[in-house]
Amino acid sequence: MSASELSAAVREVLDVDPEEFERQATAEAEELKSEVRAGTFDNSQSLVGLELEFYAADEHTDSLRRVPRGLLDLIGFEKELGLHNAEMQTTPLPLTTYGLAAQEKEIQAHLVPALEKTPSEDIRLISAGIWTVPPVGESAERYLTDSIGQNEVRLATNLSDSVRYHTMANATYPSRCTLEAPHVTLPADTVMPESLSTSIQPHYQVAHAPDLPVYFRYALRVAGPLLALGVNSPFFPPQLYDDAPDAEILADAHMENRIDVFESVMNPGTGVDEVRKVRFPPDFDTVEEAIDDIADDACIVPMNLDRGNRFDDAFVHLRHKHGSYWRWVRPVFDGACRSDANARIEFRPLPGQPTVRDAVAFEAAFAGLMESLPRRDHPVRALDWEQAEENFYGAARNGLDADMRWLTSNDQETGDIQLICEECLNFARDGLELRGFSADEARRYLRPLRVRLKEGVTPARWQHDHVQRSVDEGVPLTEAIWGMQSEYIDRQADSLIEGCFTDWL
Repeated sequence: MSASELSAAVREVLDVDPEEFERQATAEAEELKSEVRAGTFDNSQSLVGLELEFYAADEHTDSLRRVPRGLLDLIGFEKELGLHNAEMQTTPLPLTTYGLAAQEKEIQAHLVPALEKTPSEDIRLISAGIWTVPPVGESAERYLTDSIGQNEVRLATNLSDSVRYHTMANATYPSRCTLEAPHVTLPADTVMPESLSTSIQPHYQVAHAPDLPVYFRYALRVAGPLLALGVNSPFFPPQLYDDAPDAEILADAHMENRIDVFESVMNPGTGVDEVRKVRFPPDFDTVEEAIDDIADDACIVPMNLDRGNRFDDAFVHLRHKHGSYWRWVRPVFDGACRSDANARIEFRPLPGQPTVRDAVAFEAAFAGLMESLPRRDHPVRALDWEQAEENFYGAARNGLDADMRWLTSNDQETGDIQLICEECLNFARDGLELRGFSADEARRYLRPLRVRLKEGVTPARWQHDHVQRSVDEGVPLTEAIWGMQSEYIDRQADSLIEGCFTDWL
């Protein structure tokens, strides 16, 4: 799509009547509630799924690369925010030993041919939290902020040609479009700085839709511990740092900067009278409250939408609103046909992981927890929401060194993060066994996370320690970060498909 065509499409969207859009979305929310009450979104068993995002790096220099659209189609991946991104997702399958094994094999089956084809363009797909090496001949700042004006519309040069993405920068919703993190401030005219980050997103589909709030409450309580185990983005492209001493930048680094990226770029700035869209979500007492929260959320890009042939196109405006309902854990209601209609929880805090096995370990852990904690009536359901939120942001800052509070299975309060994460993994194992996994099978899926906990080393800690050692030896921070990134990419090349991050230790 040319710049003029894209700008014209953006202008057309900007002319949509937001009040009429909201009216239709509100009406669809009521219709969705009726379908949920009628049992349409109930299923005979729990299903799981997984989304994985990658960025492209040059095979020879490890620098960021744009993915040719033809190559993206060839390897069967979907476009994401930036031209350097690629995304895949698994087919939802029952949470059984065969279902989870099939998911792991499906990811491998998609990735292997993709990794065989991308070298034709000297490209390698990387799974990590944040890229740090900009394209050859470009600065990170230029790549993330470059834009053009076209017919009074601002277009990000390196943003995928999605009308919705480009409209975000031109809409009335006051996204700040400024990246802020420790020692990093990058103002931009578009949402492009958000493309620094990549993630994995496990999904858990509940069997009985009205029970979603119970599962959701537990999902919020385990968000902190799971994020603490999964952190993988302590560094930014070095050019983005201010002129603070290297030691200070290292000391102040957050273990999971994806949280900073998404919240600072997409939320309004301080002093703006608008609710933050990217945030830790509230608890819900009923499934109707969850639907209302989506319906009441500000829509950045109202659009004129026609109902298609999918069952959930009856809620097309509400589904569109959900696309910018950016909570770190969020409810989802959809289904291509009535028999596929489902209510599920999408777990969004986790960054891209070093290997497929690591990603599937988190899918298994989250699903196992969703099976076990409600069934066992775990006392952590009573943990204050404010504490669950504090745990989450503490994990983003400090990983396994975070200060957390938790209620154990004996209803005792503890701040021992080793005990907290160990209990989570034990109940995840229990949940898998409740779904028919043998003890050995359950342990196999969770072992990558148990070893991280035992060794006290997450991917973010591995990166930070690597850079710290180099800086202590007199290596400038830029070279230290890029040297670490090079070794990360080399190790991933040998372990992405069948290995595990803990092999790196």
